[in-house]
Amino acid sequence: MRHDDIWRAVDALAAEHGLSPSGLARKAGLDPTAFNPSKRVGADGRARWPSTESVAKILAATGTDMDSFASLVTGAPTLNSGGRTMQGRRIPLIGLAQAGGDGYFGDGGYPVGGGWDEISTPELSDPNAYALEISGDSMEPVFRDGDVIIVSPNSPVRRGDRVVVRTVKGEVMAKELLRQSARRIELASLNPAHPNYSFDLGEIAWIHRILWASQ
Repeated sequence: MRHDDIWRAVDALAAEHGLSPSGLARKAGLDPTAFNPSKRVGADGRARWPSTESVAKILAATGTDMDSFASLVTGAPTLNSGGRTMQGRRIPLIGLAQAGGDGYFGDGGYPVGGGWDEISTPELSDPNAYALEISGDSMEPVFRDGDVIIVSPNSPVRRGDRVVVRTVKGEVMAKELLRQSARRIELASLNPAHPNYSFDLGEIAWIHRILWASQ
């Protein structure tokens, strides 16, 4: 069990209930900033884990049992709620390397066309959610070859979120949002061996939030 696994599970639990991480914290009676990305690493750079009490409160607030939360921690593609298997749905899937090609996304950044495969997932609040399969090692150690990431075009994107970005030139990349101003966007590479990027907003076709990964 890794630090990133636990926080990914918290994010996924929030998404399953149509909430942002701050909305989940508020629903559980916690400080709305309790699950902010800035709270996940201490000032000294050490990883900060959610407390057992916090986890217990979000499970109680959402009616989720520990087995279901453990499934999210391990990246399992289905959830149980109260001992009952949740009915999932099928969402489109392609490889991240394919996503820059023509015909896979419409003008609004939503998946279109017949070239997609499908996978089953827990029910997601975003009807336009889709999945991308990672290939290669350029995003290690966060995402590894064969991992599948679930992406939400309609979820709000905030600083510190992991995102999929497509440029107007057709480049598609998974990064961390460092900063977005009225003119520019700054992205951090998930693999420290790769450089960070900075773009004018006019160079970006769309930016979508990564909800969770099946690893």
